Amino acid sequence: MYSPSESQTPLPLPSLITSAAPTLNLKEAHYYLNRELSLLQFHLRVLEQAKDASIPLLERLKFLLIFSNNLDEFFEIRVAGLKQQIRHELPKVSADGLLPQEVLRIISDTCHKAVDEQYRILNEILFPALVAEKVRFLRRSEWNNEQARWVKNYFKEQILPVVSPLGLDPAHPFPRIANKSLNFIVLLEGRDAFGRQSGLAVIPAPRSLPRIIRFPENISAPGVNFAFLSSMIHAHAEELFPGMVVKGSYQFRVTRNADLNLNEDLVDDLALALKGELLSRRYGDEVRLEVADNCPDELVNFLLKKFKLSENELYKVNGMVNLSRLFAVTRLDIPHLKYPPFTPGIPRVLKTKDSIFEAIGKKDILLHHPYESFRPVIDFIKQAARDPQVLAIKQTLYRIGANSEIMDLLVEAARNGKEVTTIIELRARFDEASNLEGAARLQSAGAIVAYGIVGYKTHSKMALVVRRESNGQLKRYVHLGTGNYHAENARIYTDISLLSCDDQLGEDTHKLFLQMTGMGKAAKLKRLLHAPFTLHTRLIELIEQERQNALDNKPARIMAKINGLTEAQIIEALYRASQAGVEIHLIVRGICCLKPGIPSVSENIHVRSVVGRFLEHSRIYYFHNNDDPLVFCASADWMERNLFHRLETCFPIELPSLKQRITDEGLKVFLNDNQQSWILDSHGNYHLNRTQGEEPYIAQLKLLQALGAS
Repeated sequence: MYSPSESQTPLPLPSLITSAAPTLNLKEAHYYLNRELSLLQFHLRVLEQAKDASIPLLERLKFLLIFSNNLDEFFEIRVAGLKQQIRHELPKVSADGLLPQEVLRIISDTCHKAVDEQYRILNEILFPALVAEKVRFLRRSEWNNEQARWVKNYFKEQILPVVSPLGLDPAHPFPRIANKSLNFIVLLEGRDAFGRQSGLAVIPAPRSLPRIIRFPENISAPGVNFAFLSSMIHAHAEELFPGMVVKGSYQFRVTRNADLNLNEDLVDDLALALKGELLSRRYGDEVRLEVADNCPDELVNFLLKKFKLSENELYKVNGMVNLSRLFAVTRLDIPHLKYPPFTPGIPRVLKTKDSIFEAIGKKDILLHHPYESFRPVIDFIKQAARDPQVLAIKQTLYRIGANSEIMDLLVEAARNGKEVTTIIELRARFDEASNLEGAARLQSAGAIVAYGIVGYKTHSKMALVVRRESNGQLKRYVHLGTGNYHAENARIYTDISLLSCDDQLGEDTHKLFLQMTGMGKAAKLKRLLHAPFTLHTRLIELIEQERQNALDNKPARIMAKINGLTEAQIIEALYRASQAGVEIHLIVRGICCLKPGIPSVSENIHVRSVVGRFLEHSRIYYFHNNDDPLVFCASADWMERNLFHRLETCFPIELPSLKQRITDEGLKVFLNDNQQSWILDSHGNYHLNRTQGEEPYIAQLKLLQALGAS
């Protein structure tokens, strides 16, 4: 276990005051940061990792590609949403006072600079560093004669049969271009067999083709040598247009609105309706055009006109337009260019007990992923599926994968005669198709499948197992978590799992499942907090209690680790607590609309973001409570969508030993990080927290060393 004695400096006690601060209007716009711009700041912090020489080279490349994926989704969802507000003349003024038009202008300026920087990092830093490691991306001018012949043969056998070039003329209008697909605009000269000479064509690159192709070793220098698909198509484009002269071919890609527009109030069958919507996702409204930076202006203007986009929505790039296809390179087996492998730890109690139910019966079990293995959670479902004494399994599924082991086990449990009930969130963004497939599998096996509540996403992470004990009584075992039931995510996301057979937790979890599958008034729970009913109100009460403690000259502190902080009432309550002298430490990975460090408002609030090897995903709330700390883990961030528009679960950590673990491992260790943490200032800018002369302290590495298998 992480020991607090390892930390460099103890957390300061709050500076208490005895009287309330002057009354200020804490709803004024200048006290808030813009949601979209704050999210964009997070993406820029990810990009910065690609420049960090202390990170292994292939991992730096991976961060650059993650930034590319993040930016794609930012345009598909956030930028598209802003444009829709303007188009439908329903502009929403956010708490920070900015109109959508103003936000889009800042986004455009920021993103153009960021994309230029992204390609500079790739071309001037990462590619040369890879060449030094004998990993090369050879352009046409660098192919030797043998490689050129091999490319010609590869084009003839692998590319030509599946490519469909489209000449543009009145009978062949500009094609419908799918979201984020790779395409080439081709400038032609000459007449074809029918006398046509439009001068333009489009080559859509089939998604089935790899974007980088590895040269055989026998015709290449030692190491790993790749050719770009785009280079191959450029080199042999004339074979697609026999008798014509190709004057130039240039990559382009369009990004579209990928959010689903589904009016659930008008839908009888959510799964069927969602299937239809998924088909249209690839062809939503255009929001961004990327083109090769050597594309002639007349072709660029032609594309902008076709996509009804302005120059502000144009991004000229020095390289391939679909960088995410480079992820294959990050999987090369070159150990010294990657993070060292690790084996997640397993608590001793689970090593000494064959039955996970017997182990849970001894005491609650806390797992801190990925430092500790996700395997016990899978084993919890596995043993439940196969234990003759288990009668029922109930589970929420947000992101899981249709072919995951847990899905297989739930299918097995249903076929074994268990009463299996699943709440599958079909609208988990970009996992809809996988969740639909999983729902169909479970239904075919005889499981009960529900899709949650209309208008509310089911974001809770909980599983309930009902088992008949040796004394004949029924006992409930629960898993409550901050993450998803996705085993791959559990190796790269930080999350908390609690396995318990506490009677009250079991009863509360049972009531929540009844609420989600049936109908009735909001469940009255004894231990769990749940959104959209009790969680927000209770959080405000807990913050207010710390404020009152500070005013009463009692010790007062709030710590929280969340992915996003946008909810205005929570922010206002934190401001009031800060004014009273409550020391507040917030570890907010992504969006933060609160401004720390404002004199007389938030000078006692400290906000940091940690960006490292693992995606910080756990949600932890700590309230000092006059030296009797209250500690919670949750599926919910402090955002409007989580607190008012989703089904969320927040569970208390009450065993003193586990409470201390959560406080140390989940909060304090990150407050001492001086390598991977970024400090937010009152202007909305983040500064890397590295001070010369300090001993390096990396929270994630400390936890790996403390909790991983030795």
